[in-house]
Amino acid sequence: MVAELNEGFVAAAGAPLVPETSIDYVVETERPLIEMSPIKIDPVSEKIGALVAALIGDGDCIQTGIGAIPAAILASLSQHNDLGLHGGLIDDGGMALVRNGNLNGAAKTRDLGVHTTGMAVGSLDLYEWLADTPSVQLAGANITHEISILGSIGHFVSINSAVEVDLEGQVNAEVIAGRQISGTGGSVDFMRAAKASRGGRSIIAMTATAKDDAVSRIVPKVEMVTALRTDVDIVVTEYGVADLRHATRQKRHEALIDIAHPDFRATLRDAIA
Repeated sequence: MVAELNEGFVAAAGAPLVPETSIDYVVETERPLIEMSPIKIDPVSEKIGALVAALIGDGDCIQTGIGAIPAAILASLSQHNDLGLHGGLIDDGGMALVRNGNLNGAAKTRDLGVHTTGMAVGSLDLYEWLADTPSVQLAGANITHEISILGSIGHFVSINSAVEVDLEGQVNAEVIAGRQISGTGGSVDFMRAAKASRGGRSIIAMTATAKDDAVSRIVPKVEMVTALRTDVDIVVTEYGVADLRHATRQKRHEALIDIAHPDFRATLRDAIA
C-alpha cells in the first residue's frame, strides 16, 4: 500500500486508522484540503427545503446529498430535535445542526450518539471542526451504504434528487437527452434501506422544471430507470408534496401532476388520458 502523509491538515478525530504494518511506501506532502464554495440557497430551493423539513420528525435519522436543495433542507431543520445522521457525506449544513444540538444521534437505534458518514465536503471550518469531533465517524461504503445496516436503523429517511420522475413514480438520475451525466451512486441503496427501515421514508426532492422552466421534470415516462416506482415514497417539488405510499396508480398520476409546473399539467393529463 502507498500512503500519503499530509502535514497540511489534522485528520478527522473519527477517521479510521490505517495499520502501519499495511503500508509499504509513504509519500510526504503538505497541502491544504480543497474547500467547497458556500452554497447559495435560492428561493425555490428554500421552499422545497421547508416542505421536506416538514416531513422529518424529531428522532429521525437522515441521509442527504449536496447542493442547493440539500443545503436548504438542512437549514430548515434548525427547530428539530434528536436527529441522526448516517449517509455518504457531511457538509457545513450538517456541522451547523450538530453544533446547534439538533443533530445529536440521541434517538438512533444503531450507533447511538454517532454521526456516520463516508466523507466531508465543505469549508476549512468544517475540516478543523472534524479534527475535534470524534462523534463524527468516517467509514467505508460497506458501512455507509450497506442496506442491511441502514435498514436496521429505525426511522431512517433518505433524501435524494433526480433528473426526472415519471407519472408511475420511476426515477431517472443518470441521463439527460441521451447523455449520461451521472452514475447511480448510492441513491438506490439509500432508498431501499429507507423502505426497509421501520418508520423510514424514501424522499425525492427536486425542482419541477429545468432550463428556466422550459422543461418539466415530471414526465410521462423517464428516459432511464435508475430507481423503481416501488423505491420511492414521496416526491417533493416547489409546488407541493406527492405522497405515493399506498396510492393507486390513478392516485399516483394525480399526485405527481399536482406538483408539476402548472404550464405542464395539461400535457401530463393528456399523456394518461
